[in-house]
Amino acid sequence: MGNQVLLVEDEPNIIEAVGFILSRDGWSVATHANGETALTEIRRIGPDVLVLDVMLPGRSGFEVLKELRQDAKLADLPVLMLTARGQEKDRMLAEELGATRFMTKPFANNELLEAVREIAGRASKR
Repeated sequence: MGNQVLLVEDEPNIIEAVGFILSRDGWSVATHANGETALTEIRRIGPDVLVLDVMLPGRSGFEVLKELRQDAKLADLPVLMLTARGQEKDRMLAEELGATRFMTKPFANNELLEAVREIAGRASKR
């Protein structure tokens, strides 16, 4: 199993919390805070798992996810989408666009960790 996570999130408290939770579990965590340049960073880092916020400056996480799934090299990248807006339409759109998992903020630390472990494990069994 790979252990590189890219967190695309613009909220400093979330960046700090997620980074701490995952790094304590042995993950190498890189962060990026702009939707406009997120795909360039995803391609540069080549993470094993992407944790992607919905509301980002530049472009939404939904737009990033849509383009990501159209790229043959990135189409299978496991993506955990995070959002403060837990509306059913957001969850449905994330699923339509190909999110591996969807989680609302605030989240329990162990819930986030288990979600990342699960989608990473799913990816490693392909």
